[in-house]
Amino acid sequence: KGTALRGRSDADLVVFLNNLTSFDEQFNRRAEFLEEIKKQLEACQREQQFRVTFKVQSSWWFWWFTPRALSFTLSDPYLQQEVEFDVLLAYDALGHSSKYSKPEPHIYARLIHECTNLKREGEFSTCFTELQRSFLKQRPPKLKSLIRLVKHWYQLCKEKLGNPLPPQYALELLTVHAWERGCGETYFNTAEGFKTVLQLVMEYQKLCVYWTVYYDFNDQFISDYLYRQLQKTRPVILDPADPTGNVASEDLDGWQRLAGEAEAWLQYPCFKNWDGSPVGFWNVPVRNILLPNFPPPLLPHNLCILTKK
Repeated sequence: KGTALRGRSDADLVVFLNNLTSFDEQFNRRAEFLEEIKKQLEACQREQQFRVTFKVQSSWWFWWFTPRALSFTLSDPYLQQEVEFDVLLAYDALGHSSKYSKPEPHIYARLIHECTNLKREGEFSTCFTELQRSFLKQRPPKLKSLIRLVKHWYQLCKEKLGNPLPPQYALELLTVHAWERGCGETYFNTAEGFKTVLQLVMEYQKLCVYWTVYYDFNDQFISDYLYRQLQKTRPVILDPADPTGNVASEDLDGWQRLAGEAEAWLQYPCFKNWDGSPVGFWNVPVRNILLPNFPPPLLPHNLCILTKK
């Protein structure tokens, strides 16, 4: 995506399996495949095929739980460095479709149908990893730098506050939203952009953000589902690649804690000009509106809706 933090030593590995033929099968056979990958890693460790060493998640975790990912640490004793990995499984939902264009509506219709039946909305976002990556990778370098700054701030907050906090991905998307709706320029004042994102974090109880880059309201089945998603309790930040995933999560306590930290940071000298005046911010437009019963087929590609409750 071009937004990785320098010095960070963790990564996600998404494995697309030809054996999987549906979202439902991915959910039901996930533990089976993760266990097999775990055995293969442990075999590599025993056979000493590589100079690096593996430290795989303990077996008792697999015995008592059905994890979404397999965690392991890869370390080099000579370089004295290590990297933490999470292995995630995925059904190849996009198939031969372009990884950079809008998928056919039937792909998302099937996703919505299986997710709602399983009551596992957002469970299969890994299947659309390439679209998530494309969504951010195409952005201007200056915006990617702002995203890295926001991610660094998030990591500082995490070290200070611990869990719970909103997912980091939600902050990345919120940064894109702030830039698209408030700036859109290739070059901009980083302090103004950062301040805008922190102000949006403080307004978390009113946020409803979505994009129509990869899915939209043209298909009635998808449209009806999106309408229900956008009526949910705020904050709502829909994954641009997965309409079933509200990446803002439902943990309001985490947002409240992060908002408190954002408010404190806005008093820091980095948000002051040389003459002591406050740094400006982007005017991110919002709409206090009620969605119609049947959303029109064409809406702005990115909309932030604020509603008072």
